[in-house]
Amino acid sequence: MKRAFLMALVVLALWFPQPLWAAELSVSDLQLAPCPEGDAGAQPDLKRPVGASCYALRGVVHNPGKRAVVDADLFAQIFDRGGEPALQNRTRVGSLGDVPPGDSDFALRLSIPAGTPEPLSVSKARARGFTAPVRTRAGSDDELLPLELELQG
Repeated sequence: MKRAFLMALVVLALWFPQPLWAAELSVSDLQLAPCPEGDAGAQPDLKRPVGASCYALRGVVHNPGKRAVVDADLFAQIFDRGGEPALQNRTRVGSLGDVPPGDSDFALRLSIPAGTPEPLSVSKARARGFTAPVRTRAGSDDELLPLELELQG
């Protein structure tokens, strides 16, 4: 009985298409700076910090494969001037979407708690995606944010 069950599992594994394997991507040329003043996420400067401050994390992601990596996410640790985590208990900083083979520029908007001592630093940055879609795809008529439009221009 166990042998038949195991054989059935093996046959099913061979019958279905290749599973969705995670693909590791390298990240370089990272720059973290306050969002441009005209950006929708930028907040006005106040005498007393409240809420969150907008920062843009820009860099280059490298896909060494021959196929696009889809639904890629960026993971990193952001530290303040004293070496304390600026984003508590959070290493996923954003979605890169689809990453074609080769090098691709990216920009992500981050909300950092207001009053976090600068300069901020980024470490242990890496990206990971999949060889096939794992969630509903955005439509071609979806609106892009100013930071995303800037990358296309």
